[in-house]
Amino acid sequence: MSATPPASASPSPGGDGPSAVPPAPDTGPPATPPTGTAPFSSVRQRAAHALRTFARGVLHDLTTPTGPPRALLANSERRWLRRLSYAVVFVFTVVLVPVTGTVLTNNAGLHPALSAVFAFTQAGPLLLALTRPLQAWWIIFPADVVGAFALLAVGAENLNPWPWTPMVIVGYLPLCLLLGLRERRRTLAAIWLLTGAAGTLFELVSQERSDGSPVLLFVLSGIVLLVGGALRERRDAQRRLAEVETISEAERARRTLLEERARIARELHDVVAHHMSVITVQADSAPYRIEGLSPQAREEFASVAAAARDSLTEMRRLLGVLRSDGGGSGGDPELAPQPGLDRVPQLVEATVRAGVPVECEISAAVTGLGPLPQAVELSAYRIVQEALANVVRHAPGATTRVSLTTTGEHLGVLVINYASPAAAPAPLEAAGTGHGLVGMRERVRLVGGTVDIGPLPDGGFRVAARLPLDPPDAARAAAGTVGALDPAAGTGPGADRAADPDRTTPT
Repeated sequence: MSATPPASASPSPGGDGPSAVPPAPDTGPPATPPTGTAPFSSVRQRAAHALRTFARGVLHDLTTPTGPPRALLANSERRWLRRLSYAVVFVFTVVLVPVTGTVLTNNAGLHPALSAVFAFTQAGPLLLALTRPLQAWWIIFPADVVGAFALLAVGAENLNPWPWTPMVIVGYLPLCLLLGLRERRRTLAAIWLLTGAAGTLFELVSQERSDGSPVLLFVLSGIVLLVGGALRERRDAQRRLAEVETISEAERARRTLLEERARIARELHDVVAHHMSVITVQADSAPYRIEGLSPQAREEFASVAAAARDSLTEMRRLLGVLRSDGGGSGGDPELAPQPGLDRVPQLVEATVRAGVPVECEISAAVTGLGPLPQAVELSAYRIVQEALANVVRHAPGATTRVSLTTTGEHLGVLVINYASPAAAPAPLEAAGTGHGLVGMRERVRLVGGTVDIGPLPDGGFRVAARLPLDPPDAARAAAGTVGALDPAAGTGPGADRAADPDRTTPT
């Protein structure tokens, strides 16, 4: 049996033999990294990255002051309080600078020039700390550390305590208070830890010289920083709360105004829809009532009727949105007619049943005027309703007088409640929001009238409105504009019981 030539045989010199490709060298199984090397390397990298990030954050906090430079109590309304902080810091500086220089020269044996440098760098920056406490700390703290090393170098064994002298401790605590009242938590924690670290370093350098001042400064500075930070956070919380209350009150006033306008728009629908319906009927029936109309005239009447019907459709669609209850379900439209001056006596009677003695006076001139513009009658009724509701809530038992008069061109509405008797029940509300008064002014503005609202000298209250019997064209245009409110903004209460004469609470 002949043996098969190896694959690595060289080709024949003549080139006729097969050319064999040499096999790849056998390198053995692929090498694998030692077990556990990659995970440990990844952990070390993550830890190093976290440490670098933390260090950068601390360095940023220590070099970036919080807010603009502002003196302590700078926003106080009292002038003497604004000057108090300057006076206190000035006293600390004036006392500490000469005392520090004298003690370092006489007791520690430092050169007078060097003692003066330490005195001004350790106590002088307190004046800067009043407006820029973080920058002052960068001057005072290194000066305190360098001063402790200088005292250690000259061997002033008779100067105790060490490393922090009494002047250093007394000057460092006001600085910590100013820092706590200005800087954020992480900055205060870093300053406190650096203070402790410096004291620990001096304890390791010379335990014989140290007598507990590092621990004392560490504890006292921590307490002062904590108290200052707590006061700052309390002040910030009070400021944010005041801002939220201001914004909330403005939003409530705006929402009340929009709700009142939406309610007026719903009521105006009842006023305008009647006239639009009459126009539609007259335009549709004109070709049958008038003989000899030309084809052009018939087309014009048909166009007027179609336009009126389109307007009614749009008004009803908008009214359906305005009368929704705001909770996602549409409210049923109120089919009762809107109240007018003829319903004022019923409103007064309902208020009397609520325990308020009310006198109602409607002059004969008002009764003889006949039908008034419905917007005027509705505004007068709502003003009386809101005024009586305020009496029920804020002055129960007070004698009240309702008066309706006219000058021929204006309708006068006057509601006066006198001071409550001593035996009157307690008010249902101690203080009002004034939202009902906003609605009164909005209604009067709608018809182009004027209103005077305010307390009486004897403790009562007065509401006097003057409504024109023939609203000007500007007021009519404003009334038409109110009906085109944004449906998303006019989400007032959907259960408006305007036709209920027994209702004594405002909308």
